[in-house]
Amino acid sequence: MVISKKIQIRLNVFFITIAILCIGVFSMYELGYLDELLVILAKDNYIFYWMLLIGFLAEIVAGSMGMGYGVICTTTLLFLNIPPHIVSASIHSAESFTTAAGSISHIKLKNVSKSLVKKLAIPAVIGAIIGALSLTYLGEYYSKITKTVIAFYTLYLGFQILSNAFKPKQNKSLKRKTNLTRLGAIGGFIDSFAGGGWGPLVTGTLIKNSFTPRFAVGSSTVAKFILTLTSAITFFFTLGIQHWNIILGLLIGGIITAPFSAMLTSRLPVKKMFVIIGTLVIVMSSITIYKSVFN
Repeated sequence: MVISKKIQIRLNVFFITIAILCIGVFSMYELGYLDELLVILAKDNYIFYWMLLIGFLAEIVAGSMGMGYGVICTTTLLFLNIPPHIVSASIHSAESFTTAAGSISHIKLKNVSKSLVKKLAIPAVIGAIIGALSLTYLGEYYSKITKTVIAFYTLYLGFQILSNAFKPKQNKSLKRKTNLTRLGAIGGFIDSFAGGGWGPLVTGTLIKNSFTPRFAVGSSTVAKFILTLTSAITFFFTLGIQHWNIILGLLIGGIITAPFSAMLTSRLPVKKMFVIIGTLVIVMSSITIYKSVFN
């Protein structure tokens, strides 16, 4: 079987990460700190292990459908009563690494349009900074309201994901005019403020408006990496590093899955996955809204 360059790059990242983790665990064992590490990982009702699972599953979905990582992680963390600003900060910190690997793959495969990245990334960075600063203030002082607003947004995204299973193939003979500056700014703000949504909004819009899929996905991924890194840095300076067990769990889970998600793309029933993931996001968002309003 011939392995594509993209999969090879992801496999290299995977093996390097596993090697580093093995060396780290062995070193802690030799130094006698392994028991202390296990106690630390068991904090907050074993949330590290739950995030490991969520990061693993979310990356499978994102790798096969081209979207959904942030939506799934945000919905789950809100469902677990994690404060909104911690949710977005944790997701963007972990995503800085996974989107970097994806961006390198797309650049090496020449799936990236520099002009498209520039038109999306510059306004996205501005939107991301505004979104992160807004969430830092609102998430801390108006946590209940912010949580409800974000849950309504993930509920909307759940219906959007579900609807993808029933959309007919579009006629791509005409390319619709797209305001890329506005799209990037709105996408950056929403992704930073809500913890996700860039993929369904920006990548989905580009493909729907008849941009060449490989350039739409590749360019959008690179722009996403730039805004994700911007969000992570902004949250770092405003909040510091909080709940590192969430970040580490999402990061390791995503890296473990990333090399194989591309292989699964042609094998997974994507339409059925749209139905399952969309329904799951809708149900969990609805429960979060109910708990926020009535509790």
